Amino acid sequence: MSETPVKQQSTAAFYGQAVASFALALGATGVGIYNLETDAWVRGFLSIAVLYLVTSAFTLAKVIRDRQEAGQIVNRVDQARLEKMLADYDPLQKL
Repeated sequence: MSETPVKQQSTAAFYGQAVASFALALGATGVGIYNLETDAWVRGFLSIAVLYLVTSAFTLAKVIRDRQEAGQIVNRVDQARLEKMLADYDPLQKL
């Protein structure tokens, strides 16, 4: 009845791919902004916008992860309470 969820761990290859992909995308965006044929203030604005977007994406991912982990903890506590109630219940007691 007690079902312990398996902690999902990503592999080193997946982690490496994610880091490489992020670095490549950020680098390509930086090179693209640098090579724009426009004023420096436009390139500066786009650079700040990209940095803001990246930090916002990290924050959003952290918030979603934290909410999911909190939900798992609540579910485990509820499951433990239910298992204790079922273990303490005797259907043949005082009919």
